[in-house]
Amino acid sequence: MLIDYTSSLPPPPTPPPGSFLKISGTTIVDTKTNHPLLLRGCGLGGFLKMENFITGFPGHEQRHREAMRLTLGPQLYEFFFDRFLHHFFNEKDAIFLASLGLNNVRVPFDYRHFEDDMDPMVLKPQGFKHLDRVISLCARHGIYTILDLHATPGGHNPSWHSNNLTAHAAFWDHKHFQDRAVWLWTVIAERYKDNPWVAGYNPLNEPADRTPGAGKLLAFYKRVEKAIRAVDKRHILFWDANTLSTDWFGFDVLEEDEDRPGKKKMRGVFENSAYSCHDYCYKYGFPRFDRYKGTPEQKQFLRDNYDRKVTFMKKNNLCIWNGEFGPVYANEIDDGPEWEEINKERINMLSDQLQIYDAEHISWAIWLYKDIGFQGMVYTPPTSPWLTHLSAFLAKKRILMLDQWGNRPQPHVEALFLPLEQWIDANSATAKYMYPPTWGTTRHLTRAVRETFLAESFQGEFAGYFDGLAEEELEALLESFGLKEGKEVVHGEEGEGEGEGEGEGRGWAVQREYLNDVLRAHNGVELKKVKMRDGHEEVVVVHVKEEES
Repeated sequence: MLIDYTSSLPPPPTPPPGSFLKISGTTIVDTKTNHPLLLRGCGLGGFLKMENFITGFPGHEQRHREAMRLTLGPQLYEFFFDRFLHHFFNEKDAIFLASLGLNNVRVPFDYRHFEDDMDPMVLKPQGFKHLDRVISLCARHGIYTILDLHATPGGHNPSWHSNNLTAHAAFWDHKHFQDRAVWLWTVIAERYKDNPWVAGYNPLNEPADRTPGAGKLLAFYKRVEKAIRAVDKRHILFWDANTLSTDWFGFDVLEEDEDRPGKKKMRGVFENSAYSCHDYCYKYGFPRFDRYKGTPEQKQFLRDNYDRKVTFMKKNNLCIWNGEFGPVYANEIDDGPEWEEINKERINMLSDQLQIYDAEHISWAIWLYKDIGFQGMVYTPPTSPWLTHLSAFLAKKRILMLDQWGNRPQPHVEALFLPLEQWIDANSATAKYMYPPTWGTTRHLTRAVRETFLAESFQGEFAGYFDGLAEEELEALLESFGLKEGKEVVHGEEGEGEGEGEGEGRGWAVQREYLNDVLRAHNGVELKKVKMRDGHEEVVVVHVKEEES
């Protein structure tokens, strides 16, 4: 199954000196000092795995890219996405994250960067260009990365975020699809096995295997763990639960230990591994639900919500890693005059969640780093060229409820779907319990009709907004995703990196200040103006605890 790809693949970048991490009991530790290390970071969603709500296209990344290639032609298509990736994350972003006291970035990626469905298990060497770049940039600024396979052949869950064009997770139906994922992880582990700044690998994001006891998922986990360990025994493995990272049923079933004859082991528990929860609080952090006032009852709900998700890990003394959490933020157009107060309430909720994680001594990665205004720590503002250019389309997408994540009530659309939902439930006693059972009839119907069939019908219209634009015009739009420099950006040394700092453009993306102030204070860092020898002032990062000591 494996191929020799080394002849066509440039060697991986040489990482700066650093310490590998490992699991010791329930804790992540630095292997050089053997001291505990909490990973505090964010998810780089929308980068090597694009999502509709993050940048604005409808439907799924695969169809989005097909429409853009048809509209732009091969040469401009390559230019467009290469420059998008450059602006979305470059050295300014790594410096900014370090200024918040963060030390980890989770990097979701799509398998399609590394192989083609029509040429499976033949490596596309260019796929490593931007992954290498992000890992190196983060390492240069003391930030670890976790590599996260977010999209697999056939789709390992039925949701949009796995780039699954249907509502069926066909990954579990075909061994060939699973073979390709195992192959890809072997290639990735071989490339980064000697890089200490890669904290580890997240083999699947939010899998959804409908077989009883997660039988196919656990069999795959066993295969992929063995394949990775054959080439890389040092990096941590970060495992997600079944049913979109909510269900650990079957993981603690005892079976024969192949490495220790006569001994038993839990089927879904592996050495040097952490186990993930995704601690979203929909009740207080998302549109349509209650507002967060910080009452004792609400704080207890946050605690109970977390405790329920980590019961399996605590019962079995496993390391907990919170791989995703965070609210959706309000805006004036969708949420009215109280939008700023709503956002403060949601960030207060997030702050209370962080206090739980501190008390539990767990590592975490907030979702997400950058977008067009829904969840990002940094976001492209409405005045940017990108959002100005696409404003009419984004308004239509919002009114038609084409995205699942962060959509607002649209009574005229919901009134159309409600009779069909009621008709389905009246005629089928089991429809509402179809897998995933947490979805219910409403979610299944909207996923199949609005988010898939209807949304995909708008791919050509979205791509048409870029028809006839030259490189300079595309570049001006893509600069909207570049980080805008200001008081929040701490400058690195000039001349570092492979051309980093060159051609980064103006940059429009701004920080969500209240959120990032909370993160900075939580991590014990401040930004202070310091007068340099030549008399000018620069903003520098000060670690408060170190300064006090």
